[in-house]
Amino acid sequence: MDESSDGRAEGSAECVDRLTLLRSMPEAPAECQVCVVGAGPAGLMLACNLSRWGIKALVIDDRANSTTAGRADGLQPKTIETFRQMRLADPLLQRGVRVYDIAFWRSTAEEPLHRLGREVHYPPVIDVLDPYILLVHQGMVESLFIEDMRKRGVEVRRNTAFDSYSVCDNKKAPIQINCRMNVTQDRKAILSHYLVGCDGAHSKVRKSIPDAKPVGMSQSAVWGVLDGELITDFPDIWSKTLVFSQEYGSILIIPRERNMTRFYIELKSGPKGDKRELGQEFVMQRAKQIMAPFKVDWRYIEWFGRYQIGQRVAGRFCDTHHRAFLAGDASHTHSPKAAQGMNTSMHDSWNLAWKLNLAVRGLAKPALLESYEVERRKIALDLVNFDYEHANQIAGGDAVALAENFKTNVRFISGIGAEYGENPINMPDSGTWVMGEAKPGCLLPPAKVTRYLDSNPVDIQLDIPMLGQFRIFLLMWDVHQSRVFLETFCRAIATRESLVSQLSAAAGLSYAAQPRLPAPEDLYLRPERYTAVSHLFTFGLITTMPKSEIEISDLPALLQDSRWTFYLDDIPEQDTRGSLCTNKWLGSLGPGEVAIVNVRPDGYVGSIGRWDSSVDDSGEEAARWLDTYYDRFLQVPVPVAS
Repeated sequence: MDESSDGRAEGSAECVDRLTLLRSMPEAPAECQVCVVGAGPAGLMLACNLSRWGIKALVIDDRANSTTAGRADGLQPKTIETFRQMRLADPLLQRGVRVYDIAFWRSTAEEPLHRLGREVHYPPVIDVLDPYILLVHQGMVESLFIEDMRKRGVEVRRNTAFDSYSVCDNKKAPIQINCRMNVTQDRKAILSHYLVGCDGAHSKVRKSIPDAKPVGMSQSAVWGVLDGELITDFPDIWSKTLVFSQEYGSILIIPRERNMTRFYIELKSGPKGDKRELGQEFVMQRAKQIMAPFKVDWRYIEWFGRYQIGQRVAGRFCDTHHRAFLAGDASHTHSPKAAQGMNTSMHDSWNLAWKLNLAVRGLAKPALLESYEVERRKIALDLVNFDYEHANQIAGGDAVALAENFKTNVRFISGIGAEYGENPINMPDSGTWVMGEAKPGCLLPPAKVTRYLDSNPVDIQLDIPMLGQFRIFLLMWDVHQSRVFLETFCRAIATRESLVSQLSAAAGLSYAAQPRLPAPEDLYLRPERYTAVSHLFTFGLITTMPKSEIEISDLPALLQDSRWTFYLDDIPEQDTRGSLCTNKWLGSLGPGEVAIVNVRPDGYVGSIGRWDSSVDDSGEEAARWLDTYYDRFLQVPVPVAS
């Protein structure tokens, strides 16, 4: 590969000539809107969402098959929530192993191996529906995505290796991606609006982006990984367990599906020289030494691996043109022992997917794509800093220090503590102080409400399907008391002058021309319930009023058309905190006060505002505030001249 030509920019005339030539060849290049390199969890999460939303995504992978054994295995609470939001969680929940606790064991020259203690993995302070790690094989996750894409007619192109890409000065011209077929060595070209490298720690896409070289360090310690079915009398094999031997090193024990167990084994001392001498038999023997006097043997070994810890973050997560991006291990690497890799990688893609969807449709200002690097590089740096401390605590065997480190970082480990700073899509409200748990740049806290239309109790953060839309929640105690506010607000955002109205109209045209791709289960999920008002925004109304005191017909027309997202805040006893949704999100809400919570398509809070509904023109003021927020990063596409 000639790296000197990778990611280069060409003049417009040269670019047009080259693209015209390519398209005129007997075998024309494949064309797509987003080319994803790598069919691991990060790449498939991205392609799956883009495909659902109607974006033409092409996934290439240099492997012949998907993952069959080994690699990542743990899903954190936020990742489980994400799969629930995608309506993909059930197969994983049925097959996975749930781990609720963590045990600590230690042996020294003076003391035989003994249990030091046990901790709840996710204590009640972590506000999640699923307070456990779900252990499932990476291949199961990949299969879910692949099957979901297949329902929509999208397949992975395998045995296809990325070589290089080039960008035109003309921002509207596609980029050229050069590939090579592994079997025939034939060279192929792909024309795409965007390129995303999800091709792992040795990413060729990353090597093609100037100034993206990973920065960080490697540790000298080598760790072995064994997946297999154990024969043992050790009592804590079905808990997440850290075993430390002063003489032989550490083992991290992780229960797995199908009656298997994973061992991460520190190879503290062993054969000198080439680490390839640290083979499976040596690692198995070392495990037995660390676990003595307990018996350890294997009925079978499904997978063996070996790795050296490195904590690195790419210097950039995108090129200067914002046409090529990095996600997953291509952008950050770390140890696997905190079960973060697959989770963080998929949430890179979760963050990027909705932004690319809007960019392809012409609805995004440059600031939206720019926010990807700002937000996810921060999370990557937070991760490697935590991982460095966590990996050292595991290797050091200090259970007290490890437990303290875990408590300090448990929100981040769970996924709900991955928080973004202020930027165009996270707008703090300068006029008020934050009183509740809903905060710009943070995930929407879970809350239980009753869906008005059918009286079903629902988790509000899960109820609305992820269709690439923003959710605009209006919260109030009494709808009748705030009726004038609601009517003026709904009327104001429906005018031709309203940016929200203009964006909705533009999104409607875009989805009419390039609709979301349907799947058979849509017959039961009925996504059209949430796009009746807008393909870009779903409006939700939350009130504490009893159902007997209000009818759908009492609402303004816009909210009548949003009837599936009308909620009663009346079941605090079913909440994770025993709290009303209104109180949890906002801290408090005064009589006659109305709050609006903007939620991004990835479930993060974007902005929060409050108004006194008794004040004249407060509804119009709220509509202007809404326009101001969305004007920071969205635009009405300029019509293309015919």
